[in-house]
Amino acid sequence: MAGSAGIIRPSRPEMKSPATDRARSRSFAQRLIAWQKAFGRRDLPWQRTRDPYRIWLSEIMLQQTRVPTVIPYYERFLATFPDVASLAAAPIERVLECWSGLGYYRRAHLAHRAARSVVAEHGGRFPRDAETLAALPGIGRSTAAAIAAFASGARGAILDGNVKRVLARYRGIAGFPGNAKVERRLWREAEALLPPREVATYTQALMDLGATVCVRAKPRCEACPVAHDCIARREDRIAELPPPRPKKALPQREVTVLLLERKGEVLLERRPATGVWSGLWSLPEIETARDIAAHCRLRFGVAVAPRSPLAPIEHGFTHFHLTLHPLPCAVREEAKHVQEPGLVWMPLDDVAGAALPAPIKKLLRSRAATAG
Repeated sequence: MAGSAGIIRPSRPEMKSPATDRARSRSFAQRLIAWQKAFGRRDLPWQRTRDPYRIWLSEIMLQQTRVPTVIPYYERFLATFPDVASLAAAPIERVLECWSGLGYYRRAHLAHRAARSVVAEHGGRFPRDAETLAALPGIGRSTAAAIAAFASGARGAILDGNVKRVLARYRGIAGFPGNAKVERRLWREAEALLPPREVATYTQALMDLGATVCVRAKPRCEACPVAHDCIARREDRIAELPPPRPKKALPQREVTVLLLERKGEVLLERRPATGVWSGLWSLPEIETARDIAAHCRLRFGVAVAPRSPLAPIEHGFTHFHLTLHPLPCAVREEAKHVQEPGLVWMPLDDVAGAALPAPIKKLLRSRAATAG
């Protein structure tokens, strides 16, 4: 048609076919698998087993906690609870003792509940398929898929915090990953990129890439196997993807904790079964304006002489910030009801192995060192 050569037609958007998705998946996944075999982590304690119990334990401990911190806890925990039956049979107090210092104690409570569910509902055989795993307390979709992949090679996508960062940068996905709409898109990408084979190696590669190369600050793009087609790198958006959680002012809480001391011992009180530091031993708390001597006489049956307060301790939680005001008190005399359940006199030398919140344990260790 005359003059048609001069007509400028709008470009058509790229059409993605199933074949295109498969090709993209193979390209991305194959590069990660090859990178994992050459450069990935292969000597972590939980990588030397296909036992779903041990793999599950590592995945639970690694939630919001770095690998170097987890390793000694993982090894000590397994020495005490070598299988799911021993964990299920243990009292929660013993589980919390082994977990003490690792933080996020809700994980320990959920792990204990999950172990009991496995014994009660699955005859003590830890599940290997993602659907059954996801029904256990404390195991979500991503964790279930990871356990199934490492235990039996099952094919399923994962999407933990590190993987969200990798995919957000690689595909140029804007928006906070915790936003429901953004997370749904990230899940779609995770599923589309999943390879048909070598899923365990691929899953480990994604985890390792996010933990060691595609880190939040100063990522090592020169070592990344998928850097050349990473949208964030191409568009110079690495620093902005993914954006951090929108900031909001955290509530501030303050509480006085009592150091009731006698002859190298300190009085501890068990925390309630729910709430902050649930089930752990801790120092008794009191509202700052209360009469210390009257409270200790009525609540604990002890006569005390308050001393000078110690320096405040700041501790951050996910949803609030806590300031602890430690107040040492010398115990002059005590009544019998200090031996009630939920109260215990503990030697300061024994606090290292006790189920105590990290800031309380640190305070008492310092106190023991000063007393020694």
